[in-house]
Amino acid sequence: MPFPRPAWAQHPAGSPVPVVTCLLIALNCLVFLAGPSGVNPRYGTGAAARTCAAQHYQQRWGAIPAELLSNRPLTQDRLATLTAPVSGCPLLATPHKIPALSALSSLFVHGGWLHLLGNMLFLYVFGADVEERLGRTRFLLFYLAIGALAAYGYAAACGHGTESLRPLVGASGAIAGVLGGYLRLYPRARVTALVPLLFFLPLRFPAWLVLGLWFAVQWWSVHQAGPGVAYLAHVIGFSAGFLALWVAGRRAGYPDHTLPQPSSGGTPSPGALP
Repeated sequence: MPFPRPAWAQHPAGSPVPVVTCLLIALNCLVFLAGPSGVNPRYGTGAAARTCAAQHYQQRWGAIPAELLSNRPLTQDRLATLTAPVSGCPLLATPHKIPALSALSSLFVHGGWLHLLGNMLFLYVFGADVEERLGRTRFLLFYLAIGALAAYGYAAACGHGTESLRPLVGASGAIAGVLGGYLRLYPRARVTALVPLLFFLPLRFPAWLVLGLWFAVQWWSVHQAGPGVAYLAHVIGFSAGFLALWVAGRRAGYPDHTLPQPSSGGTPSPGALP
């Protein structure tokens, strides 16, 4: 797992605080705590009731590929033909749902504490430097656009199979885009990774190696892993983030892989894209 220190944490006197990154992390945490997987008592106190509520919550706010492709919420008749993931908790129609907006709302819905914390860790580590390079407004638009693109790309790949009826939740697609953008901007930055050799050793590697291996694992998992994790959305998000900033960089006029490295080590402290 990679743990580079963000530029603003290394140079607090000269680097702006990543406001958008911090707000996204805070919003994700607040949405989780207010939902059925968090601490909100309105969803009941028993495990069964909260699990059932979480299923309905994800169906309401998650991005369901079949809905994205048809731009219509699933009907109760269609849902009646499906086996509910949670026993004794029938699937419910959401007639007022707007599928296009669910591609964005799904970015703030997480299935559990580990899902949330893992995503927020990667967003904190890599988002600060990408936000500093893009600027706050463009970083926010980049994050949301890549997240929506990953959802629609995953939906198109699912077609009309079983996976097209499962809610897609989590910020992974958008954060994968941030990782791809980071690789484009800082390929030579040194990233500390925990390597499992008898026990976890913190070793430093170039970002191109760490993130390249991460991408390779996601690509391999698309073909090997079973249902449950939308690895293809990670692949799409990462690729889109890298390509978007590659195109933006070419148009801005700076050459590939020539961003300077700070003399103190760690990640660069860049300016904003013109």
